[in-house]
Amino acid sequence: MELLHGGYTLKICQGAFPLSTDSMLLADFVRMPPNASVLDLGSGCGTLGLLLCAKDPRCTVTGIELDAQAHETALENILENNLSPRLTSVCADLKDICQRIDAGSFSCCISNPPYFTSGPASKAAPLARRDDRCSMAQLFHAAAWAIKFGGDFFLVHKPERLAELFVCAHNENLEPKRLCLVRHRPNDPVSLVLVQCRKGAKPGLLWEELCLFHADGHPTQKYKKIYHL
Repeated sequence: MELLHGGYTLKICQGAFPLSTDSMLLADFVRMPPNASVLDLGSGCGTLGLLLCAKDPRCTVTGIELDAQAHETALENILENNLSPRLTSVCADLKDICQRIDAGSFSCCISNPPYFTSGPASKAAPLARRDDRCSMAQLFHAAAWAIKFGGDFFLVHKPERLAELFVCAHNENLEPKRLCLVRHRPNDPVSLVLVQCRKGAKPGLLWEELCLFHADGHPTQKYKKIYHL
């Protein structure tokens, strides 16, 4: 059980990934309009939904999760934190999103998707590690279907797949508007990228950089803000 900002608690089921820096970074990176309706693609146990509900009490979040056990845990988290109907979870394959929701139903989408296309599958979380069940192209198609014109898609990914990410975004009329490069320490290589894409927007990219720790290992002010320290 994890204690989150705002007094919320997060239960993680067996086989799911624990609360990670990736999710904390993404929740901080997201910029929501007032009274936002958010779709979380691959929502797991509801981690990002809880973080966004703590961040903005006016938003509503719907999660789509393929794994039945993670979905059931998300329902438990919703009840435990008294977040119904602000936070909901649907057990479904996001590749079937066109049959599940109407086009343009959401203000924005978020996703902390599987990062890898190959390599050994995780025994603990086989669906969360590799994108065997949902390619990056399918992820972007789902986001483009779900958000309204002018809506945003926020996601976290690995830097080595940034070119593929931008191609998939372009193919779905999702224009990259913000790119944040994340390093653990000042001279470390980039370990993660945070990207905001806007549906139907004109070209124009804002470049940001974020470092979690100083060279001596002490956390930066940005790290403290993200973790509410």
